Amino acid sequence: MFISLILARLRLTLCTMENQTLGSDILLLEGLKVTPQSSIPAFILLLLIYIFIMVTNIGLVVLITMERSLHQPMYLLFCNMSINDIFGASTIIPRLLSDIFIPSTDRYIHYVDCVIQAFCSHFHASASHTVLMIMTFDRYVAICNPLRYTTIMTRKMMLALSLSAWMVALVMVLILVGLSVRLSRCRWIIFNPFCDNASLFKLSCESVLINNIYGLGYTVVLVGSSITSVTLTYLKIAAVCVFSKNKALNSKALQTCATHLAVYIIMFVSGAIIIILHRFQNISDHRKMASILFHVVPPALNAVIYGLQIKAVRQKIFIMFTKNTMTVTDVK
Repeated sequence: MFISLILARLRLTLCTMENQTLGSDILLLEGLKVTPQSSIPAFILLLLIYIFIMVTNIGLVVLITMERSLHQPMYLLFCNMSINDIFGASTIIPRLLSDIFIPSTDRYIHYVDCVIQAFCSHFHASASHTVLMIMTFDRYVAICNPLRYTTIMTRKMMLALSLSAWMVALVMVLILVGLSVRLSRCRWIIFNPFCDNASLFKLSCESVLINNIYGLGYTVVLVGSSITSVTLTYLKIAAVCVFSKNKALNSKALQTCATHLAVYIIMFVSGAIIIILHRFQNISDHRKMASILFHVVPPALNAVIYGLQIKAVRQKIFIMFTKNTMTVTDVK
């Protein structure tokens, strides 16, 4: 009888420890909320968008890498954006696709995987701002100081700008997510289509004051510096164009700057919608959809905007397409 009581007590202890381990390491992820009837169309649409993002961005990077005539600072710096878009889309979309056909009550994710996804999603968002800032600097030098452009935008400078864009984003996001990882957890449900920093610290019952303060500072510094640099740069470029009588310079400035500005506005509006919708809890589903669109819409449009708007890239794509068409015709 005594041994039976000890064994029963030991079994109860082991079950309790197992449940605690499961609860602390395995989380329930809300995922993409779709009805059973719309799951197949949603899967097909999201898959096609993902394939389009990968093909266009990888194709543009390969084109710029292979064509020596495109080995110019503007195009080489743009490769940073395409790589970041590939990274950002691959962080979110494959997981959404894999969870669409799984019931919402069975969408489990390991805590470590959730942390990695949160880090990657914020790293992509931060790098989007920093990469656009270094591209803004390139346009500023090219239009406002064209005679010194080649001496300023050397390979060494391009490498320094690219590394600074990635490293600044890396350090800022490491601190952001690290502050959330240090917290103990008392909850296990992620009320979001994917893991992000807010989802991580909402799992804790401890004070998240430090997280909120750093998160606010992180947003203000990143977005503020991005808006300030872009605004001041384009005001300066606009002033140069107004006082310049060089029509060729003005035409080039309008073409390249309009492209860059369009990409920035798409990225900024996508992020601003998420921040604004955070203030309205009654439309949380709209915020969740907007958070997905941030990782889908800009990556899908950036390569198209640059590929079709910039004349040099458009010409190379046209030449490659016509060569392939002629080759197929000759084979037939």
